Amino acid sequence: MSAAIGHSAVADWATLCNQALAVQPQALGKVAVLLGGTSAEREVSLMSGGGVLAALQAAGVDAHGFDPALRPLQQLQDEGFQRVFIALHGRHGEDGTVQGALELMGLPYTGSGVMASAVAMDKTMTKRLWQAVGLSTPPWRTLASSEATRPERLQDLPAALGLPLIVKPPHEGSSIGVSRVNAPAELPAALSLAARLDREVLCEAFIEGEEVTCPVLGEGDDAVALPVIRIQAPDGNYDYQHKYFTDDTGYLCPSGLPEAEERAIQAVVLQAYRALGCRGWGRADLMIRARDRQPFLLEMNTSPGMTGHSLVPMSARVAGLDYERLCLWLLSRAALDTNSASAGL
Repeated sequence: MSAAIGHSAVADWATLCNQALAVQPQALGKVAVLLGGTSAEREVSLMSGGGVLAALQAAGVDAHGFDPALRPLQQLQDEGFQRVFIALHGRHGEDGTVQGALELMGLPYTGSGVMASAVAMDKTMTKRLWQAVGLSTPPWRTLASSEATRPERLQDLPAALGLPLIVKPPHEGSSIGVSRVNAPAELPAALSLAARLDREVLCEAFIEGEEVTCPVLGEGDDAVALPVIRIQAPDGNYDYQHKYFTDDTGYLCPSGLPEAEERAIQAVVLQAYRALGCRGWGRADLMIRARDRQPFLLEMNTSPGMTGHSLVPMSARVAGLDYERLCLWLLSRAALDTNSASAGL
């Protein structure tokens, strides 16, 4: 364990580990692991859900895979499921829609509730909320997809945000449709790509520096920030391929950052998590600006990946929580918005 990890953080992680060890798998009832789905992140969700399902079954949980793209959600109720682990990513899984359906069925589920899921899935709305509570996020502009090809926009954006700048569809995840624009000539193609995937296009100022991510477990004042991960992608290009399908990206956890800087990042991430009303778990992505080491929040993931390349399990291991126990802890905290306390455990 790195010397840069403070004693209070270690104590918080020890509490999480003890809670996970106390979970009785048989008490969790019949569990559905939602995986696959209809979003552009279906392939990643199948990998995440497959890993979670195998871990829960190995721990003795009566867990079953359930793909909403192939079966109506009503069958969850018809078949007597008692709680749900959401391993869906992106639209119709991470955006509050599935959460709302589970609320109507009275089935406790992992992760954030309807409102927090919907807000966090909308990167523009997330940035507005963070800005309103005084948290740093890169300067941005949005435009309707129908405006993406207007000549005046091609001039306005570099003038307002500088170059390089980042173009992305604000309702997608896993870096789908994200482009880095280094020169004005690259802007039309980047805007066109994002506009094909979303009704809106989000353009952000590029923050030159280090990319980091920090998971959170829990809710409200009891939420705990896990170890920060420093990401070293080839040429700084942490795209969909480098996230899930290659071994070229380096991950440093412990991060190797100075203790004060790591603590500051964790504090910002907890503020960001609580501001959105998240619960269960989440993972914030940030950039640390090189010239003054200021962290800038990029987005909050409310249904993070659980694949072999995923970052929450990596960070949790450093905190002492292995993959199987992480899955059990998350499942034991399944809840409804109407009663945010854990479901009977």
